[in-house]
Amino acid sequence: MLLSYSNCLKEWQSDYQIKRQIKNGDLYQIEKGVYSDEPFASTLAVITFKYPKGIITMDSAFYYHGLTDVIPDVIHLATDKHAIYINDKRVHQYYVPSNILNVGVTILKRRDATIRIYDKERMLIELLRFKNKFPFDYYKEIIGNYRNIIYNLDIERIQDYAASFPRSKMINDALEMEVF
Repeated sequence: MLLSYSNCLKEWQSDYQIKRQIKNGDLYQIEKGVYSDEPFASTLAVITFKYPKGIITMDSAFYYHGLTDVIPDVIHLATDKHAIYINDKRVHQYYVPSNILNVGVTILKRRDATIRIYDKERMLIELLRFKNKFPFDYYKEIIGNYRNIIYNLDIERIQDYAASFPRSKMINDALEMEVF
């Protein structure tokens, strides 16, 4: 379980006691301000702990949903367009308008992390919206995997999502031509 410095202070009352817990091996400092009762924590767990309002998106979401086997170099995180800049080289931040930020957010348990991630339906919309930003082979791999699971997706949800995005006609046309 990950703890912040303030949580540690509540538990042990002083910086001295926190350092004593670390020295005794009962607590581990993962990085500045992040502590754990386990000696190691995954990068995903640390990032989602440090940025709890962030939502896993793009390459990271495609990977965690099993739509590609390409492991992303960084964690792709969507935040509100008014959020402050995340100065962390392990994170690629996407600024998303407030009205569509939480569309399709779901919770996924992944090893030692519980993450907020866009569902497969939302990620299909994102794939079509940003088609030109992906390498062609990567795009084709993911769209092919979506075709393989199309009967497991909620088509009505996809159409509802598409309606809430700008350029919804383009998204619906792409859905018809490339997926359905």
